[in-house]
Amino acid sequence: MTLPPSIQAAVTRTLSPVEGVERVGGGCIDPACRIQLAHGENAFLKWSRERGPRGFGVEARGLEALAGRGGIPVPRVLGWDDGSADTRGWLLLEWIDPGDAHASTGGTLGEGLATLHRPLPSGTEPGWEEDGWIATLPQANPQGMDWPRFWAEARLLPQWEAAQNAGYFSPDDQDRMEALLAHLPLALAAWEADGLALLHGDLWSGNVLVGIGGEPHLVDPAVYRGHREVDLAMLELFGAPWSGWREGYEAAAPLQPDYDRVRRGIYQLYPLLVHVNLFGGGYVARTRATLEQALAQL
Repeated sequence: MTLPPSIQAAVTRTLSPVEGVERVGGGCIDPACRIQLAHGENAFLKWSRERGPRGFGVEARGLEALAGRGGIPVPRVLGWDDGSADTRGWLLLEWIDPGDAHASTGGTLGEGLATLHRPLPSGTEPGWEEDGWIATLPQANPQGMDWPRFWAEARLLPQWEAAQNAGYFSPDDQDRMEALLAHLPLALAAWEADGLALLHGDLWSGNVLVGIGGEPHLVDPAVYRGHREVDLAMLELFGAPWSGWREGYEAAAPLQPDYDRVRRGIYQLYPLLVHVNLFGGGYVARTRATLEQALAQL
């Protein structure tokens, strides 16, 4: 694998000359590789396929926010550039040597998430100081809203409207979504007892890496402040990576009543709609079923 000359020059300016490049798994959005630097250190590098501005700075700042909050390690940010009309963006991170999960990996993940999710100060607002991305889709982070309104207007509605405009859902589905949105202030009321937390924001199993010794690490965040259950619902959506994580989480930070019955489905609607808008109609049936089930529980 060969790096684009401009990216190689940028890495050399940031750290040291590149002596080796090896493609790594993933890279469905951006090319990614492990690079060996002249002083012997390995690093992870990804870059945009095309010239033009990209949100690598948002991701870098999100990783730094997660690192500052603690709970689960994240790779250290070594450098980044958002790119411009004439250049490609790139992100350079500490390399995490892969390891094997062991019996306590799930529990460690749950305990670490509980630490990450400890409540932010009273009066904290949902959102973030800048807009970001969820995969390749824009993710706005307005402030000045309470949590149910934020979930409706900044998360569900933009994705729902995009999917509706693409013809994926029927007028009956629209009626169901409107009914669900009307019930959100009551359905999501448990957030007031929990407070808001710093969220990873895109917490599916592929964004949890296992390092040497079986320790989990978080990567590829879409960080913002919100109800902690959002991360848990997404981790459960497509199958959590290891058993015991939920038990480890609840031993440290028990969930409010009715998460499984009421709120998990409401929070899973957002990543499902993201998948509809990214990948098409294959996710419509599950999204519709989740919407119907969530509405039936209200």
